[in-house]
Amino acid sequence: MDPNQTPLDDKALDEVVRLTSDLIRRDTTNRGGGEGDEREAAEYVAAELAETGLEPAILEKAPRRTNVVARVEGTDPSAPALLVHGHLDVVPAAAEDWAVDPFSGEVRDGVVWGRGAVDMKNMVAMTLAAVRSWHRTGARPRRDIVLAFTSDEEDSARYGSEFLAEEHSELFAGCEAGVSEAGGYTFHDGRGNRLYPIGAGERGTAWLDVVAKGTAGHGSKVHPDNAVAHLSRALARISDHRWPVQLSPTVRAALRSLAEIYGTPFDEDDVDGFIARLGCERYLVEATVRNSSAPTVLDAGYKVNVIPGQARAMVDGRVVPGGTELFEATLDGLTGPNVDWSYHHREVPLTAPVDGPLFGAMRDSLLRFDPEGRVVPVCLSGGTDAKQFSRLGITGYGFSPLRFPEGFAFEKLFHGVDERVPVEALRFGVRVLDDFLRSA
Repeated sequence: MDPNQTPLDDKALDEVVRLTSDLIRRDTTNRGGGEGDEREAAEYVAAELAETGLEPAILEKAPRRTNVVARVEGTDPSAPALLVHGHLDVVPAAAEDWAVDPFSGEVRDGVVWGRGAVDMKNMVAMTLAAVRSWHRTGARPRRDIVLAFTSDEEDSARYGSEFLAEEHSELFAGCEAGVSEAGGYTFHDGRGNRLYPIGAGERGTAWLDVVAKGTAGHGSKVHPDNAVAHLSRALARISDHRWPVQLSPTVRAALRSLAEIYGTPFDEDDVDGFIARLGCERYLVEATVRNSSAPTVLDAGYKVNVIPGQARAMVDGRVVPGGTELFEATLDGLTGPNVDWSYHHREVPLTAPVDGPLFGAMRDSLLRFDPEGRVVPVCLSGGTDAKQFSRLGITGYGFSPLRFPEGFAFEKLFHGVDERVPVEALRFGVRVLDDFLRSA
């Protein structure tokens, strides 16, 4: 039998559940500002890979901010390698708000519960389950598959993918493209259609420091040069600004796909009107047709009767591919006099081909296991580790396949309370991922 065509073994369908639960039980909370600990989960992943004969590298920029990288050799040395990456860290979870212990990994009523169940220890588990199945069956992918399990994605990626890209680029030699989170899952439109968005782009990250300066003084006096007032007016302008539509190739393809699915004419001169005619599927595109700027943090003053000389805010800006020049020029105008802005953290927007063989392989693998599904290319509104790996020339896709039952509020569980994933979604996902990785 051709090792590329050896099917996933049945044991993998149980292992993917065990692996997801085990990973959730290893608390990898990332509190930001360098406070995190992924080592226990990383050592667990490395041990699971080592059982297959691989020799995973364990790498740290700082103590306990741990990453794991391994390479699975393919059958065709001339084929470009494919990166499969997933982050090990998770956002904080307040146990008192949850129906279960968020780090229990409890399996109840056919569902795995816990922080990271959808973001994104599920994908890590599916990848491990597929690789372990290959070892048992003798299957091999056509391409080399580079596996990277990272720290710090939920903050700046400084200790994770950024560190790997800057200091260990040799481990990714030959990688042409990569796949990771935020795509390939079922999106029910409420009209009987199962859509499967595949990420083929990301808006850029533009986190801003906005600082206003004024004259300090007594709060009872007349002070027209008030830093808090300057900042407040600037933030109101930034928040209220309606950014113009700027379509990337991926978003244009997404809108055309939705127009075809729903039989709705698409006029590129009336993108907002088209989106308004959509149902809940507008969620897939409405945040990515334009830049955005949302004030999120305020810091000013120290006493009620003292006017401070400075006031500071932070703004979460996101930039569509091709939108950076407009973003910067617009911020210069919106901030106005007495207020300056600068980048606190910045990452580039991304775009990936939707008409090439790799996207086609993802689509084909999904439809092989759900022939009635409809695949839609999308641009992610936020960002992933694909941004850092793009510095190595690696094109990034969002492909973490999961099939959800109708009514399962997957999108609301990212960073949400009672995060969970159905067992059958994991089993569907590992089948699709295995099929894609062996055939791509």
